[in-house]
Amino acid sequence: MRTLKDAKIGETVTVTGLQGTGALKRRVMDMGITRGTQVYVRKLAPLGDPVEVTVRGYELSLRKQEAEMIEIQ
Repeated sequence: MRTLKDAKIGETVTVTGLQGTGALKRRVMDMGITRGTQVYVRKLAPLGDPVEVTVRGYELSLRKQEAEMIEIQ
């Protein structure tokens, strides 16, 4: 299983699922990251945290912990 944390800069991926439960999962879903959504990886910080992505036409920064929850294809 591949997660958003493993995606490379410039890659467009599709979300296949979300791991986790509770408030953190709800927060990720409220940001527009749901199953079937296209995510473009714009930048990675030198140490990999945060990850800057484009989702549904807006830019978003995700912590490594959040990126590990997002399963991609």
